[in-house]
Amino acid sequence: MTTRRSILKTMMGAAALSTWDAPFRFAFAGAATDRRLVVVILRGALDGLAAVPPHGDKDYAAMRGDLALQKVGPGAVQNLDGFWGLNPSFINLKTMYDAKEAVLFQNICSPYRDRSHFEGQNCLETGGASPHALNDGWLNRALLPLGLNNGTAAVAIEQTPPLMLLGPAKATSWLPAAMPSSNSEYLKKVRALYANDTTLSSSLSDGMDLQAQAQAMTDDPYARSEKHKAAYGNLVPLFAGAGKLLAGPSGPRVAVLDASGWDTHVGEGAGAGQLARRLQSLDQGLDALKKALGPAWKSTAVVMATEFGRTVRPNGNAGTDHGTGAAAFLLGGAVAGGSVKADWVGLKPGVLKDGRDQPVKTDLRALFKGVLADHMGVSQQALNSTVFPDSGNIAPMKGLIRA
Repeated sequence: MTTRRSILKTMMGAAALSTWDAPFRFAFAGAATDRRLVVVILRGALDGLAAVPPHGDKDYAAMRGDLALQKVGPGAVQNLDGFWGLNPSFINLKTMYDAKEAVLFQNICSPYRDRSHFEGQNCLETGGASPHALNDGWLNRALLPLGLNNGTAAVAIEQTPPLMLLGPAKATSWLPAAMPSSNSEYLKKVRALYANDTTLSSSLSDGMDLQAQAQAMTDDPYARSEKHKAAYGNLVPLFAGAGKLLAGPSGPRVAVLDASGWDTHVGEGAGAGQLARRLQSLDQGLDALKKALGPAWKSTAVVMATEFGRTVRPNGNAGTDHGTGAAAFLLGGAVAGGSVKADWVGLKPGVLKDGRDQPVKTDLRALFKGVLADHMGVSQQALNSTVFPDSGNIAPMKGLIRA
C-alpha cells in the first residue's frame, strides 16, 4: 500500500540522487551476485514488425505497404537468415546478434489483450494476469529471493523508480543532475534534519551511497560534450551511466531504464523517419551500455519489452495503431544468442487477431521467468508464488543463457 511515509521515502531517495557532490562517506556492501540484469521498458508500444521484420514472409510487403523495409538500397533491412531481419537503425544490435549475444522474439506479449497504454504497461510492470491485479512490480518482488534488498543493489535510471521496481523490497533511483550541485554544508543540514527518522534517514543514506559511486564512475567529459550529444542522442548518457554503475565490483546488480516514444500513429517511416531515428537512439544507447560495462558485459543480460505491438497494416496517417502481439529483445554477454524465437503463423488476415494484429503465441512472463531462473538463479517456487503469482502454467523459457 502506498502511504505518505513511502512517498516521502521515495522523494528523499530521489532528492539525494539528484546531487552530484555527495561526499564519499559510505561504502557499498559486497554484492550478492556477479550477475547483472538490466530491464529496458519500451513505453508506447513499439512496432515489432518494423524492428524485427519478417522480410521473407510472402505477405510482408503487401501487408505493410509503404512501411515495408526494402531488401536492397538505402535504408534496406539487415538480413539475418533469409526470413528474419533487423531494422537498418539497429547497427550495434546486429553486431551483437552476429556475435551470438542477442535473441529476438516475435508474437510475444503480456497476458493483456486490449489496447490501452496505461493498462498494458501496468501488466508489463506488475507481471499480473490482468491490469491492477497486483500492486507492486515483478522485479521488486524478485529482489528478496535474489538477496538484493539492501537499497542500493537495484536502481532505476529515473528520477523515481517505475512501478516495476516498486514494492516491499528496497530499491533506489539515479539520474544525472540538471540542476546545480548541492554543497556539503547543505547535505549535512539535510542529514541532520532527518537524523531522528529511521526510515527517511536510511533512504537518504542509501541515495547518497549510490550517488557517490555514480559521481565517481560517470564523470565523463565526453558524455557531457556537444559532440557526444550530436552523435548519440539523449539515451546514451542514461545507458552509459547505468553501465558504469553496474560495472562496479560492489555496485548495483539490477537496473531499470525507460525508453519512450514508440506510439507512432502518424508518419512512422520505414528505413528512415521518426521511428528509425528513435531506434537509432536506442541502438546507440545499448552500445554505450555495453562499453560502459566493460568486462562485466560477459555476466550481463538485458531484457527489452513493450506493452503491446502495433497493427500489421499502416493506418491512413502513414503510421500504425495499437495492436497486440509484439517483439522483445534479450541481449548481453551472458546470453546464448544468434536466433529469432517466434511461433510464426504468417501475416494473412485470417491468422491475425481481429484481422489486424499479430497474434500472441508466447507469454512475456515466460521470457522474464527464464532470465530470472537461469541467469539470476531465482527458484521455480519463488517465480510461481512470489514473482509472478498465478503463473504456474507459464514455463520459463530455456536455453537463453550461456551455460
